[in-house]
Amino acid sequence: MRFSTVLTTVAAGLLSTSAIAADLPRRSAPPVFTPVPVFAWTGAYFGINAGYAYTESDTLRTVGIGALQANVVNDLRRPAVPLAQDGFSAGGQVGYNFQLTPGSGVVFGLEADAQYMDLQRSRTETIFRPAFNPNILTNTYRADLDFLGTVRGRIGYAFDRVLVYGTGGFAYGNVSQGVTFQTAAPITYAGSRSQIETGYAYGGGIEYALPTDSFLNFFRSSAVTIKGEYLRYDLGSRTLLVASTGGPGVGYNVTSRTEGAIARAGINFKFGTY
Repeated sequence: MRFSTVLTTVAAGLLSTSAIAADLPRRSAPPVFTPVPVFAWTGAYFGINAGYAYTESDTLRTVGIGALQANVVNDLRRPAVPLAQDGFSAGGQVGYNFQLTPGSGVVFGLEADAQYMDLQRSRTETIFRPAFNPNILTNTYRADLDFLGTVRGRIGYAFDRVLVYGTGGFAYGNVSQGVTFQTAAPITYAGSRSQIETGYAYGGGIEYALPTDSFLNFFRSSAVTIKGEYLRYDLGSRTLLVASTGGPGVGYNVTSRTEGAIARAGINFKFGTY
């Protein structure tokens, strides 16, 4: 009798324990941790730019050859003529960046660009100084830089999606110049030239990477970046011979320098590492 009572008690205890265990909540699976990708500037890119260009050295200086220097001294041919040039610029660029450490870190790369420059300008002066010459003189000056290209290195520091950089390297462009000095027919002095000149360019800027799903991401690139940039260029100086086209005399030497700056904004489409 006692033995059956013990068995009954043990059985009741086991059933009670099973019921309590069934009521306990089940353990859920541990959450899966998905790391957020860290942005890196490494990768190739291409884009477009537009901005404002202007000259920083825009004075044409004239020296007469031999006896013709007297005309410069007497202001029949201006010794120094300012010919300011400014206008818009528009073009494109391609390049590649490499970032040493993702997130924040040093970034360096190489970029090539080319742009149209709205810098064609001309100036005409009518001079009448009867004390030195009885004729009405006409002096016409023309200058142009119709395109500019550069191949530059870039180095900067990235604060995650913000890149601050400096840049510098090779520059080239098509430089045109023309000068005409008219006097009494048939004597006219004229000279012109147009050719590719080379020099250097340097500057700096700031660039920001938009989210990948930006509405500007037309090409489904890994990132779209926007930038503001200042670039200064110098293609050197040259001397143009403005020679006589009739009558006596040799002519004049007119010296000019092609240098200026571009302030522009741009957009790049980046392909490569996130």
